[in-house]
Amino acid sequence: MLRTIINCLVCALFLSLTGCSDKPSGYPLMDGGTLNFNDQHGKVVLINYWAEWCKPCREEIPELNAFQQKFSDQVLLLAVNFDGVTGDRLKQQATALGIEFPVLAEDPRQQFGVKPSGVLPETLVIDRNGQFRQVLLGPQNEEKLEAVLKQLSVSPQEQ
Repeated sequence: MLRTIINCLVCALFLSLTGCSDKPSGYPLMDGGTLNFNDQHGKVVLINYWAEWCKPCREEIPELNAFQQKFSDQVLLLAVNFDGVTGDRLKQQATALGIEFPVLAEDPRQQFGVKPSGVLPETLVIDRNGQFRQVLLGPQNEEKLEAVLKQLSVSPQEQ
């Protein structure tokens, strides 16, 4: 009888673990929505890490805003605060920097198995199939990001 109970408990534990996934279903956005990376297949995703105190981060934001507007059909640009700031403070800092693209309230880098470089700004490149491709270090501009799209066989003319 005890053996049957133990077997049932082991089976129940196994079944409950098979329903678990190491990939979250979605990440909270600063505006209250949720972003699921699985819904972004077909788009290149760029995840840009910034901090309020980072001068190069501040300088690249207008370039990133313009790039996102120009390539919004092919690219999803996301911002993540390097310092882990959340809530109203995150909104204040993102507004002060003029970030016009979605800001994630949580860091998704673990999903892609990428460790922080410790360099800012830092941008992760996720291809159209949801696979991590590379880390871009330092400030980015439209020319550099268009070159990344070409590497991924995304034609800027597809817009």
